[in-house]
Amino acid sequence: MSDAGEEIKVAADVTKGSMTIEEALQEVLKKALINDGLARGIRECVKCIDRRQAQLCVLVETCTEKEYLKLVEALCALHNINLIKVSDAKKLGEWSGLCKIDREGNARKVVGASVVVVRDFGEDSEAMNVLLEHFSTR
Repeated sequence: MSDAGEEIKVAADVTKGSMTIEEALQEVLKKALINDGLARGIRECVKCIDRRQAQLCVLVETCTEKEYLKLVEALCALHNINLIKVSDAKKLGEWSGLCKIDREGNARKVVGASVVVVRDFGEDSEAMNVLLEHFSTR
């Protein structure tokens, strides 16, 4: 009847230095996608921004329609919503779940996204803190 104290080792999260903005953005978009907190595409995003439901807006710099850029930038400035720009639409589409994942875990049939809005971050994470710190120092 002696208690044999078993030790349970918990693997601690080892951070390799500080997280880059791109890595933090990818993590935040993944968590928001899991929690159904993403709006993808110009129509959904403009509706979210205009209703002030948006927490963060991600816009592609190389968008073919310059009116999209003007509209999203103006609405974000009007409603004081944080805006971050990325370089590639295919990357943003992959990060926001607009792709198929094959058996090996590689993204296939990636659809580009011109704008993505985070309505709900989900759970608090280091990546979210990195992004919020980035916006507060800007």
